[in-house]
Amino acid sequence: MSSHPDAARALPLAHKRAHGRLLAGREHLRKHRWVEAERELGAAVGVATASAHDWLGLAIARVKLQQFESALDAADRAAAVAPGLPEVHDVRAQCCMHLGRQAQAIAVYEAMPGGGPTHHDSLLNYGTALVHCNRAAEAIAPYMQALAQKMDSVLAYVRLGAAFKQLKLYEQAVECFRTAVALEPDNLTAHGYLVHLDQFACRWDHFDADVQALLAALGQVHASGSLAHECTPFALLAIPHHPLQLRQAAELEARRLSHGVKPLPPVKRVRAPGERLRIAYLSCDFYQHATALLATEVLERHDRSRFELFLYDHSKDDRSAVRQRLQRAACHWVELGAATPRQIAERMRADGIDILIDLKGYTQGHRLQTLALRPAPLQMSWLGFPGTTGAAFVDYFIGDRWVTPLEHAPHYREKLAQMPRSYQPNDRGRAPGGGATRADWGLPEAAVVLACFNNVFKITPEVWESWMRLLHAAPDTVLWLLDANDQAKSNLRDEAAKRGIDPARIHFALAVPPEHHQARLALADLMLDTWPCNAHTTASDALWAGLPIVTLSGETFASRVAGSLLHAVDLPELVCETLDDYEATVLRLVRDPAARAALRARLADAREHAPLFDSERFARDLEALYLRAWARHAAGLPPDHLPAEHA
Repeated sequence: MSSHPDAARALPLAHKRAHGRLLAGREHLRKHRWVEAERELGAAVGVATASAHDWLGLAIARVKLQQFESALDAADRAAAVAPGLPEVHDVRAQCCMHLGRQAQAIAVYEAMPGGGPTHHDSLLNYGTALVHCNRAAEAIAPYMQALAQKMDSVLAYVRLGAAFKQLKLYEQAVECFRTAVALEPDNLTAHGYLVHLDQFACRWDHFDADVQALLAALGQVHASGSLAHECTPFALLAIPHHPLQLRQAAELEARRLSHGVKPLPPVKRVRAPGERLRIAYLSCDFYQHATALLATEVLERHDRSRFELFLYDHSKDDRSAVRQRLQRAACHWVELGAATPRQIAERMRADGIDILIDLKGYTQGHRLQTLALRPAPLQMSWLGFPGTTGAAFVDYFIGDRWVTPLEHAPHYREKLAQMPRSYQPNDRGRAPGGGATRADWGLPEAAVVLACFNNVFKITPEVWESWMRLLHAAPDTVLWLLDANDQAKSNLRDEAAKRGIDPARIHFALAVPPEHHQARLALADLMLDTWPCNAHTTASDALWAGLPIVTLSGETFASRVAGSLLHAVDLPELVCETLDDYEATVLRLVRDPAARAALRARLADAREHAPLFDSERFARDLEALYLRAWARHAAGLPPDHLPAEHA
């Protein structure tokens, strides 16, 4: 160390300046000026003697700025100075949760002084970490402790409801969300889950009133522009709504997700003649999941001479055959693990992605915040979510002439990119169906079996009333449904009995692996579709197995999916526009075995020749759509609708 007098004077001066910056940082922190607080505290703590509260303040500012790694470093320093300060450990755990390190967060909470969290907010966060680690049963106790401290905590009721949801205790979850709505009438999160989870339980006592309350709250919040609560666009899919209401919900959620997000600098990518276009798919469904079961063969058939395929994966590794096929299909398989949205976006930017396709939309585990950072020049939504993302950072929504006719463009924030046949890919590698007997599944041999293997939340009271009328009109029929959960099964039997239908005519089938499900589909005589949310993968499974499906088409994407598939196998007569037509079509086919046999013969031919099952043609059509979108970008033109060019 220098003994020069100037150096001796400089050290106290540096400390004095650092102390001033500490004081300034504390004031910025008090006024929630996070950028300024982080700048001043970050510059001061390494020079001045900083207290645990100063390190904690720096950590909090960095959390607010979504700088979670450096926030965790600051919180760790605070813990080293004052290990007995509970707030420090809570911030440490929150940082771990934001970084996707849920198990580490649980360990931090359980190592807190006193044997665990005791403060209301800490208890809530601890419970949430447990839920994220699929330990919902253990989360009930901390949530109940939090409610004992604060019985009017809306957040506690919402999170307790989420824990019951994970445990498939839907009726208990609904009561939590109903309490949250009573306490906070504009809480869209609670409204959405209240309706949605009552549908999972097939409990409809308050269906109409709850739907109207949800839509009214949505309209009010959309008009106010409030971003206080997570919106749940998925909850609207299976309730009666106008497509513009789904757009409102999606816009709210897109704005909430992108609020405060600073996109990466714009990039103008130019590809040399003959250079491959870099196409990226982002999903957490790259395993034995409905999305992967549809898309795998098309991804395998991408033209590697013209397209360089990147699969960005944040899925569970189930070691399934479909996951292994996807890994082989990718030119580049990128496992994201717990990477943050910014880390993912920066990786994509470094990889030089030209077109990024999100396969999730507003479904569980999505990473739409990554798209908000604008890692790619062109960004698209496809397959995962049957509706608009409502996001300014998504350029195109991939549909087709039936599910997304151009006259429906106002329902979408994105520009419409139409596939010429159907938006839905299929995999010819799946089993064709057959080989099972009705006795294997407890079905009566002589009955006409009307099947619907859609998830039970898609069954609305109107759908059920229609099905009960059909069972009354055709006494030789039985209804074969998915056994989704005990609450739904019990309630559906009760709802049948209320309408004079013997509950013994309602049969339930447990969830089984795809090959077994495909085999049993052929045992049914006819599939009944739901509305306003149609069958998606379930519909294509049925058609592949030779099982005709009767659908009722509406104005939303979700209500037009089965219609798209039926047009792509040349069975448009099974697409109905009115409820009367739907019921008449079903009854006609129930009473006409020859007509059903003719439909099966046409589907057997369709399996070999129809566009719906032609993966090679689908891959070429999809690539042509990408090239058209890229040509506009390369020419300096903004995204615009891309109508289907040929059939």
